[in-house]
Amino acid sequence: MNRTQLLSAASTIAVLSLAAAAPAMAQTKFEFWYGLSGDLSEKVQEMCSRFNASQADYEIVCVSQENYENNLQNTIAAFRANKQPTVTQISDGGVVDLMLSGAFLPVKQLMEDNGYNIDWSNYNSGVASYFSTSTGELLAMPFNNSTAMFYYDTDALAAVGFEGVPETWEQVEDAARKLKEAGYSCPIAMDPTGNWQWWEQFSAIHNVPIASNGNGYGGLDAEVLFNQGKFVDQLAFYKRMFDEGLMVHKSKAAGQTANEAFIAGDCNMTSSSIADHGTFSTQKKGNWQVAMLPIWEGTVRQNSLVGGAALWTLKGKSAEEYKGAAAFYNFIAQPEQAQHWSTITGYIPVTVSGFEAMKAAGFYDKAPYKGRELAIESLLYTPAGEYTRGVRLGNFGAVRQEVIKAMQSVIFDNADPQAALDEAAARSNEILRKFEQTYAGQKLP
Repeated sequence: MNRTQLLSAASTIAVLSLAAAAPAMAQTKFEFWYGLSGDLSEKVQEMCSRFNASQADYEIVCVSQENYENNLQNTIAAFRANKQPTVTQISDGGVVDLMLSGAFLPVKQLMEDNGYNIDWSNYNSGVASYFSTSTGELLAMPFNNSTAMFYYDTDALAAVGFEGVPETWEQVEDAARKLKEAGYSCPIAMDPTGNWQWWEQFSAIHNVPIASNGNGYGGLDAEVLFNQGKFVDQLAFYKRMFDEGLMVHKSKAAGQTANEAFIAGDCNMTSSSIADHGTFSTQKKGNWQVAMLPIWEGTVRQNSLVGGAALWTLKGKSAEEYKGAAAFYNFIAQPEQAQHWSTITGYIPVTVSGFEAMKAAGFYDKAPYKGRELAIESLLYTPAGEYTRGVRLGNFGAVRQEVIKAMQSVIFDNADPQAALDEAAARSNEILRKFEQTYAGQKLP
């Protein structure tokens, strides 16, 4: 409704003057649900405000669901009740659930239907492939994408005589031992619920499968394989590091997260998303650096996995709301907005041209942003292979929880690593079989 329709014939000159000075109301309001909290949630709200301020036709209402799993489950429940948002942010772990749901409009169709011409080949292949069909059709709009990195306090490491970059697990252990001997109480902060960086990324860069059928890409009958080989050895290594006080439990349950401990200087090394680089840049005191994840000596490093999420457009909304969603996607695809988003967060630029433009402008040479380019290098270290292109398992969030339970039972309750992983694998395969039965006869697109 425009302002003219809001005015009555009896309006006075004063009322006309006030109405003329008032901002126009957005004609179409639509919701965007996302799964981030804290500092990153504030950054999403800032992006939404920038979009609303950039035009007067649409108002995006952005609602945090606190975390990715909450958002996935809340989105599913809302869709069943016909109360779904127009746009929802679904992480890498929920891709299969959305793919088979039939509840979304492919992003390419959405943009074409609304008159936008997007160069989809410009999107980083490591990012786009995670949210695409087997034939390469991108189904969702890449938004906040990342990979896991290793952060370390250079002042602390230098104080115990460790110079350079901790590139291998042997070097990490050596540095941690020296820190412990020198009186540092928390050489490495680790959250045993953070299996994305400590477990899934480990699998990719060491080129070992999490599941059969090419980590699930080959079909819904995949079975997990994380109870074999290097996984068992790695969990035993984590347990030993905890027992010796070289790794220390840091999480919300422990009263201080790993990131908070690193920022405060209470812990000297940790692993987290490149998206947290922006928070560390503004909040951590002292000197620190970021590196690619450590590998074991003798390993041929492979590319790491993309993390983060993409924006899915849900069915059942009005044509006007879809126009608003398309306008928002076009807005975040603009080079200046992509650079702003990457600047204030640490998430990688999702387009090749965006990365090249930022690099050419010297963005990664500036102190607050130096090192972020390593995330791109890590994602593209090798061409994506059978076990490094991602994990495509149904109800993957529940499978992840089984891995977390196994890690915690070993670290906190002294369970045998092999036995704990065997039990987690058995329960995970039950989850996968139930998912396969739910979608019997369907194939992954």
